[in-house]
Amino acid sequence: MHDERRRIEERVERLHNQRIKPAIHAAAVPFEVSAWQAPGEPVPFEEAAAAAYEPFAMDTPWGPPWGTTWFRMRGRVPAEFAGRRVEAVIDLGFTGDWPGNQAEALVHLVDGTPLKAVNPLNQYVAIANPAAGGEVIDYLVEAASNPDILANDFAAPTPLGDVLTAGDKPLYTFRRADIAVLDEEVFHLDLDVQVLRELMLELGEHDPRRHEIMHALDHAMDLLDLDDIPGSAAAVRAALKPALSKPAHASAHRISGVGHAHIDSAWLWPIRETKRKTSRTFSNVTSLADEYEEFVFACSQAQQYEWVRDNYPQVWARIQESVKKGQWAPVGGMWVESDGNLPGGEAVARQFVHGKRFFMEHFGVETKGVWLPDSFGYNAAYPQIAKLAGNEWFLTQKISWNQTNKFPHHTFWWEGIDGTRIFTHFPPVDTYNARFSGAEMSRAVRNYAEKGGATRSLAPFGWGDGGGGPTREIMERARRLRDLEGSPRVEVEHPDAFFAKARAEYEDAPVWVGELYLELHRATYTSQARTKQGNRRSEHKLREAELWATTAALHAPGYRYPHEKLDRLWKTVLLHQFHDILPGSSIAWVHREAEAEYARVARELEALTAEAVTALGGGTARVFNTSPYDRAEVVRDSAGTPVYVEVPASGSAPLTAAAEAPRPVTVDGRVIDNGLVRVEIAEDGTLSSVYDLRAHREVLVGQGNLLRLHTDLPNYWDAWDVDKHYKNRYTDLLDPSEITVVDADPLLGSVRITRPFGNGSTITQTVTVRAGSPRIDFETDIDWHEAEKFLKAGFPVDIRAAHSSAEIQFGHVQRPTHTNTTWEAARFEVPGHRWVHLAEPGYGVAVINDSTYGHDVSRTVRDDGGTTTTVRLSLVRAPRVPDPGADQGRHRFTYSLLPGASIGDAVAAGYALNLPLRVADAAGAPEPVVSVSGEGLTIEAVKLADDASGDVVVRLYESRGGRAQGVLRTGFPLADAQVTDLLERPLETADTEGDTVAVALRPFQILTLRLRRSGTGQ
Repeated sequence: MHDERRRIEERVERLHNQRIKPAIHAAAVPFEVSAWQAPGEPVPFEEAAAAAYEPFAMDTPWGPPWGTTWFRMRGRVPAEFAGRRVEAVIDLGFTGDWPGNQAEALVHLVDGTPLKAVNPLNQYVAIANPAAGGEVIDYLVEAASNPDILANDFAAPTPLGDVLTAGDKPLYTFRRADIAVLDEEVFHLDLDVQVLRELMLELGEHDPRRHEIMHALDHAMDLLDLDDIPGSAAAVRAALKPALSKPAHASAHRISGVGHAHIDSAWLWPIRETKRKTSRTFSNVTSLADEYEEFVFACSQAQQYEWVRDNYPQVWARIQESVKKGQWAPVGGMWVESDGNLPGGEAVARQFVHGKRFFMEHFGVETKGVWLPDSFGYNAAYPQIAKLAGNEWFLTQKISWNQTNKFPHHTFWWEGIDGTRIFTHFPPVDTYNARFSGAEMSRAVRNYAEKGGATRSLAPFGWGDGGGGPTREIMERARRLRDLEGSPRVEVEHPDAFFAKARAEYEDAPVWVGELYLELHRATYTSQARTKQGNRRSEHKLREAELWATTAALHAPGYRYPHEKLDRLWKTVLLHQFHDILPGSSIAWVHREAEAEYARVARELEALTAEAVTALGGGTARVFNTSPYDRAEVVRDSAGTPVYVEVPASGSAPLTAAAEAPRPVTVDGRVIDNGLVRVEIAEDGTLSSVYDLRAHREVLVGQGNLLRLHTDLPNYWDAWDVDKHYKNRYTDLLDPSEITVVDADPLLGSVRITRPFGNGSTITQTVTVRAGSPRIDFETDIDWHEAEKFLKAGFPVDIRAAHSSAEIQFGHVQRPTHTNTTWEAARFEVPGHRWVHLAEPGYGVAVINDSTYGHDVSRTVRDDGGTTTTVRLSLVRAPRVPDPGADQGRHRFTYSLLPGASIGDAVAAGYALNLPLRVADAAGAPEPVVSVSGEGLTIEAVKLADDASGDVVVRLYESRGGRAQGVLRTGFPLADAQVTDLLERPLETADTEGDTVAVALRPFQILTLRLRRSGTGQ
């Protein structure tokens, strides 16, 4: 037989695209359209309905960036359309085929009822099926003219990312607003041809099935009347039916399709636009559920549900009904799909607490799994946190983006730092926006790493990132692929059903231990430094407010614990941990608003803490220590005079000097000495020496606190990525304009160093050593005006460290300092929280910070045989896409060097730097709410129970990586104690004696205790 593949394939492609597709809505009449441009921000439906509309013609430009235009569309269904399926078809002037980053609209009836959204891949709104003819149609359409920030493939900065800079030139040209007949036979023919053609192209050229489909398509096209596509469609479909009816092989891979619409809570659009995106997508989804009874839609992010509940009650009611019918599956159990590395441990816990409670309260559903397809790596504490929140499975997708190493599993047990394992799946389809194309189905089978051990995978389907969701076309593909020879079997089902089946057949799945590190998007640990600082400080201010509010609730008559305010503030912080806000990968508008929100949160939390402290009584200056460790530290009184005080963990003490004064600090030119460490500052402003007087050893090898400015232009994704070549070009900042002694007090010594550099930027650092502490602080003030640069601060230390330890949520991870394999080499930039620790047997050094996350660690062997291990903190970047002004302006933060530090010292110092001692008037001296004895036992949160019972909830963990035993003592009469999950539900009774609870934890174990007070009646 002659090889006619090219002729047939090209014939089928042309007839499908140029003749069949255009005939789906061939019969149409135009709407009468008028328009009203809303001034400024979006307006309620009622205001738009009352506005004055002006006639609007097709092919007219409309829509300034971030504007809202309301269109009124009126028409009548022609009599000749009677008995047929009639729809409105609307093309706002869509560009490309991505629904999330351009024009979108929500169609309403004139009474305000939302019907359905339109976007590039979903342009219809159902009118009648069958139509009677003569129906009057009257719609109000809210159209958003969101700009395409991704235009030019991120090649250049754009001013469109903020309403303040975007201008007012119309972005779109309205193309179509018709009442049209959906020719159902042609619609189905279109899908028949698509599915068969795509399957054919994925099969091997020697596969008989490929040739069978090819000839079936060729024969069918002979039956297509080019002058009457609708009239011949049935005959063409009949000719294709045998090819579509052949069942899949018995061993065919099984794909569980789960409807999905990934909606970034902010990214290339502001939060206000996401609120509208949810209504559009959820309207589409509930409409689709009415058409396809087998449809199941999985949706995470309780915050987005709350937005719909508050702003679109009719859509909310439809969601509730879909949940009852089993077609809508709340998943994930988190407030938002947060970043996987940067939120603190308690914040990750609260993501689950607030998310799961929302779903239980409003739907009676307890979610069973973690749904995080798009975050940029996942910390190694997740398995334990997820299980403690009642989860059974974990789903992610993003690791498929790895730049260097292919992740070896798709279904596996993920083991966290404490030993907890959770059943995890990583879909081999390699997208969370699947559409069941032939290429996707082929890739899922080809890519699947568990062949021979397991037979099934999951595919989240539907248009996403900016929403859109599943479409009827995708559902039709799923139906055709349910049992089709040459393709994997596709079944649409609940993700819980998939995970149950997957675990049942693969209980002995392989184990992955430790973090799921994404070998890409490493710059998200640093970009938009002020956003990250706002998060870090909010987390610690929330801890502080909860602790002192609990103290006041227990000891101050008449004080009421601010449950509602704290709940609201927590949710604000959790929202901004979304995986495109906290990582710094959103447009300027998002980060401008985030900084304002963090400032508001700080003000409110300061007021709540002050109110709680004041409730304890006024009159005497006291020092309050929110840290879980006792502190002996220098603070300043109201006159600014330094005072050396001792304050118990989670307690307070009078603002009076400690009984035993530490050795005084001396400042001699550029040398600061406090008897524990001696710091020498060179003429170039770096540290020439840090000598540990206790250990009698020099800490540094080379220039300490070396500020290095790198050229930083990644291959792609500017705000997200830092590529390895950034290290090859740099400037060391070694020309200070001023070095000045600013403090020479017996309790503290400080030297200020000012460095102008680059494009008008300045760094001012105050190096401070305090009495009684080996910690060296670098208080940093940067006026930053660089572009495409990356600033780091490096400390080369004389330590042969086999690994570095970096704090993560409820513990720490160890990472090798060598690069023996591509896995280690790929970790050239890594995340950490409050500290990084380097050690050799007998000696360690920690670098502490109050707001940075990214760092790198490397080591070299010197000519003398010694080893230099260098840790460098990533301070600030200057990407230009998607925010051309990212990180510009003022930054203030502190980092510290702690010589002679153990892991325990690093933990305590991390808390201390991030939780400064608070000086306030308070007459009372109440005992700490709780205190704990036992090395490694660390209290993370103290609060009142969320159910307003008055019970005290304490969360603690083992922080050093070893077993810990000890006693927790309450500062109030204890009736009993329960071990609970994160949602404060009892798991078992704790071992108590009097006002104490016995505690025994495995390495990095998290423990939540619910403490009932005597006399509360609970």
